[in-house]
Amino acid sequence: MLKRTVISPFSLFTVLCILVSFMGVEASNASAVGHLVPKHERKTLIATEYGEISAVNVSGGSRGPYQLQFITLEPNSIFLPVLLHADMVFYVHTGSGTLSWGDDDGIKNVNIRKGDIYRLHTGSIFYVQSSLEPEGEKLRINEIFFHTEDSINGPLMGAYSSINDLVHGFDSKVLQAAFNVPGDVIEEILKASKPPAIIHAMPKMMKISTEWQARLLKAFIGSNVDGFDSINGKKKKTKAYNVLEADPDFKNCNGWSLTVDKHDFRLLRDSNIGVFMVNLTKGSMMGPHWNPRASEIAIVLKGQGMIRVACSGNANESECKSLRFKVKEGDVFTVPRFHPMAQMSFNNDSFVFMGFTTSTKRNYQQYLAGKSSVLGILDRQILALSFNVTNTTIDQLLTQQQNESVILDCTSCAEEEERIMEEEIERERKEEEERRREEEETKKKEEEEDRKRKEGEEKEATKREAEEKERREEEVRRQEEERQRRARQEEEERKRRKEKEKQEENEQENPKREEEEKGQQDGRRKQEEAAAMEQEEAQIQEKERQPESRDIQEGGNGGKTRIPNKIRKI
Repeated sequence: MLKRTVISPFSLFTVLCILVSFMGVEASNASAVGHLVPKHERKTLIATEYGEISAVNVSGGSRGPYQLQFITLEPNSIFLPVLLHADMVFYVHTGSGTLSWGDDDGIKNVNIRKGDIYRLHTGSIFYVQSSLEPEGEKLRINEIFFHTEDSINGPLMGAYSSINDLVHGFDSKVLQAAFNVPGDVIEEILKASKPPAIIHAMPKMMKISTEWQARLLKAFIGSNVDGFDSINGKKKKTKAYNVLEADPDFKNCNGWSLTVDKHDFRLLRDSNIGVFMVNLTKGSMMGPHWNPRASEIAIVLKGQGMIRVACSGNANESECKSLRFKVKEGDVFTVPRFHPMAQMSFNNDSFVFMGFTTSTKRNYQQYLAGKSSVLGILDRQILALSFNVTNTTIDQLLTQQQNESVILDCTSCAEEEERIMEEEIERERKEEEERRREEEETKKKEEEEDRKRKEGEEKEATKREAEEKERREEEVRRQEEERQRRARQEEEERKRRKEKEKQEENEQENPKREEEEKGQQDGRRKQEEAAAMEQEEAQIQEKERQPESRDIQEGGNGGKTRIPNKIRKI
């Protein structure tokens, strides 16, 4: 049976916007209105030959973020004791084993198997041992860690810590005083090598380690070891809730769905976490719906399928776009509150997923179609006005909604969604390529413009430099000419001053010079006169010598003797 659907006033107000957004908005990436974490993106926390633990962090509304962990234990293996820093709800995916934990009421044990869900509180110390399955099936557990309203631990604390680390944080003297045991016991514990987080159940080499951890576990929480839980002073047998044995909320030939909240399992009280599971047969669909009170954090257990999520109609289109994405076994996907969704299986395989809701209140899912359709309670004339169609069209739409449309036959719906998704991916790829091409062209254009600008700037700079150089050279020439002009002026001025000084000197020396010149003239005149006299005398003497020579010649010829003129004068 489908749990009773309750229509809230807010749902009535938003249903039409949500329907329009579900039918008319194109898909985008998976981070727009939800979150998809493929299995290969899980972060490995622990890995040994006997098991491993991986984790993912997801957002789940105002109470998030949440951490999901996936524990895988080989048959007959142990995940050693840890102290919880947060509350934990888990689901057993495969295999079986024993969960042991301790709190203020003592140590408890509960057998766990496929389909079980359970919850442990912050501060509990627990460990898990897998069964020695004849068929060798591994124990796989899906866990969610969260903080309740009274929790003060932040996300940096981590989900849990090993009790080995807790003990080794103190020295031997403190531990000896705290446990009140001989020193050799403490020394044996502290000197023992630290075992891996997951070990084979009770190997000889690990026997001592597991024994002292058991003793420490009892020392931490007491020695009350049983399989009962105390409620109001009364002990009640501890038992997990098995979703595979519970009656589904809805079931038909196309599949079934189940939700578990605090009303179904008392351990979920005050946890703000619920559990759900959906099993779709081949070619089926969980009809378009949304959660008015909680977000969904889902894990694919089997097969593969298509998820269609629409953005809430009152959201900003630039911040929220609808999407579709394909999921397979091990993938995690989330759907926020009030976001319409539909899950579809392919024609060749079933599709099974379980998950956690972020509220333990009755989360009455709101369906668009079928007997429980939220459209059915609205006035049809108002609906016609809302969709801008005729009343006849609305009557045709709602008249056939007499059966439940929770899980429907939808042959090839997943294939069609996948085809559209691939087309959108291809279109987005082409748009991205076109965007990149345009960006590259724009970049090249900008680079070309930048190159031309730089060339222009370089030419302009070269021109400016040449002009500046020419200006400097002209300035140098001008300065040189000015210097030469000033030098000429100074030289001329110097010459003028010198001439003036010389003139002044000449004016002062003229009388003396005239006297000197007069004396010189007199001297020259006397010299000239003396020279003239000497020349005259020489001429006279020459004339006198000439007659004497004739007289001598005549005397030789006639006996006459020439007497010189000088003698004659004397």
